[in-house]
Amino acid sequence: MIERFHPIGVPGQPWGEAERSAWRAQQRRQRSYAEDVLDPLARLHAHWDVQAYGELDYAPDFYPLVALHGCDWDHARPVALVTGGVHGYETSGVHGALKFAADCGSAYEGRINLLVVPCVSPWAYEHVQRWNPAAVDPNRSFGEHGAALESIALMRLLAPLQGRVLVHVDLHETTDSDESEFRPALAARDGKPFEPNGIPDGFYLVGDSENPQPQFQQAIIAAVERITHIAPADAQGMMIGSPVVAPGLINYPVKSLGLCAGISGAKYVTTTEVYPDSPKATAAQCNDAQVAAVCAAIDYALAHG
Repeated sequence: MIERFHPIGVPGQPWGEAERSAWRAQQRRQRSYAEDVLDPLARLHAHWDVQAYGELDYAPDFYPLVALHGCDWDHARPVALVTGGVHGYETSGVHGALKFAADCGSAYEGRINLLVVPCVSPWAYEHVQRWNPAAVDPNRSFGEHGAALESIALMRLLAPLQGRVLVHVDLHETTDSDESEFRPALAARDGKPFEPNGIPDGFYLVGDSENPQPQFQQAIIAAVERITHIAPADAQGMMIGSPVVAPGLINYPVKSLGLCAGISGAKYVTTTEVYPDSPKATAAQCNDAQVAAVCAAIDYALAHG
């Protein structure tokens, strides 16, 4: 018998609609997508074209989905893709993408096409949640796994760019709430026991095990470690249950898991993981680490093709 570790549902039994509704009823808006994301986007017209690529109708809430295209877009050039806020609660993913667009976009004009999607999951951003209102994780819903509206909208945006994306950086965080809230909720939703994995203390990357690109990944680590500390492996040489294959690096089969990092088909792909709850890191450092990761990734891709 599975011990109760979450207030919703019956231990060992996957959630039905009643449990999902109970979970949804507990969620409260804690911040504003319009103020934190849409308003800053409106101030970036000097170097960016703002494109609405869909909308989410989560009555009574309505969210326009917005992407930034470099205003010097040239179809002869490859594309650099930056995605943030696939997990809306991961704050520096959103604000790091916005900061990159505001501070660094002009440095790449004439060199590569930039496409930045700063907040893939606006409802989750406002409610500081990992899932969407249907209790579905957008970052397990890409490709054939498409069950989240957020993921479907992003895949439609990127469909015309297949074969043209050179580098894709997906901005994430690993937080203490992963272990205290989100992983227990996932286990309860799926009717499984909760097995703690621990939280790495510092920045790390998740590469694609089918296309690992270790030199690319280490170039990003080298840039970020000037901003914030890199997470060490645990005593078993692991992070969150996966082997550490190089300093600050683990690999996942991103496509088979339905992760955002698997949708672009880019040669160079990585998922960043910032640790905002560390006593050795500030919110500003987390945002700066995301920006440093994006710049290092694009610089490496431009240098190596």
